[in-house]
Amino acid sequence: MLSFIRKHLSWKLFVSYVIVIIIGVVVLATATSVSIPTAFSRHMSGMSAMMLNNPTMGSTQSMETKLFVNYKAAVTEALSLATIIALLAAVVASFLISRQVVEPIQRLMKLSRKIAAGEYEERLQISGNVQGNQLDELDQLALSFNQMADKLEKTESMRRQLIGDVTHEMRTPLSAIKGYMEGLIDGVISATPETYNQVYAEADRLQRLVNDLQELSRVEAGTYQLKIESATPTLLVETVVNNFNRQFDEKGLILKHTYEANLPKVSVDKDRIVQVLTNLVGNALQYTPTGGVVTISVSRVKNEVNFEVTDTGIGISPEHLSLIFNRFYRTDKSRTRASGGSGIGLTIAQALVKAHHGRIWVKSAGEGEGTSIYFTLPISELNSK
Repeated sequence: MLSFIRKHLSWKLFVSYVIVIIIGVVVLATATSVSIPTAFSRHMSGMSAMMLNNPTMGSTQSMETKLFVNYKAAVTEALSLATIIALLAAVVASFLISRQVVEPIQRLMKLSRKIAAGEYEERLQISGNVQGNQLDELDQLALSFNQMADKLEKTESMRRQLIGDVTHEMRTPLSAIKGYMEGLIDGVISATPETYNQVYAEADRLQRLVNDLQELSRVEAGTYQLKIESATPTLLVETVVNNFNRQFDEKGLILKHTYEANLPKVSVDKDRIVQVLTNLVGNALQYTPTGGVVTISVSRVKNEVNFEVTDTGIGISPEHLSLIFNRFYRTDKSRTRASGGSGIGLTIAQALVKAHHGRIWVKSAGEGEGTSIYFTLPISELNSK
């Protein structure tokens, strides 16, 4: 984009210089054609008057010399006048044309300083000038700048929201720990194993939150390396199923898994995709009431393998579907962090799937209708060999 803008802006400046030169030449030629006859007639009239007053004036050669001198003076006078007029016209044309280029750049510089100072509200105006089927270079630059400003404003808003969310999430376990300790110090709470277990549980919850935030930071910043290898989708799912069997039995849930026949292998980091499936299945476990069913399905769709985790849980209302992958989002606001998780598992899952060049999305018919979360992974190149 920048090379495109630079190339076309250079042509635009070149054309503006040519236009100024053409204007100067046209004005010079016009002024010269108008002023030379007038100047020449004036000088010749003066010479004729001298000849009438003095019939015996000089020889033929002397007259030719005087004629040449008067003609040269007339041309010089006309050119001088034409040059001044052409110079004035070129200055005016240069000023008008340069404003079309310089003013948008000056506005860009002014707005960039405001953005550097943390003011993201203003945007550059787009004139709507079209060249061919595209906006002109300056409008394209303004559009790109506005898009950058929008992303910076969104990032700053997310940063502030994240600080507020983290503060809120940490305040609850810290307040609980502080309350227990104050009770122990004042003697209001007995120093029993149950009390210490409660304090330990709050500290453990706080530690899990910190670990999740650290993992989210690493994933979103891309400060980790994927160990891509060919893997069998069924083995990935069975690893997760084996890890969750006991928890599903304890809660009275059924965990199913179905596979399409002859599934191709996928190119993935096994540990990271197991982490994605763990987050999705764990989320379904949290939000599915006793007696419900969670199903993991795997199928091939064109050149991708599609994973689906479906539950018969509390579901998601349509207006919340677009928020499901946001940090600290919970479908059931009444749930505590102890029963609802850290709220960033799906955010981590989304980042990991995108890092594998896959897609992830969610569907739900509404509250009480269950939820289905899908994600895709690319088929391993070894399948085509």
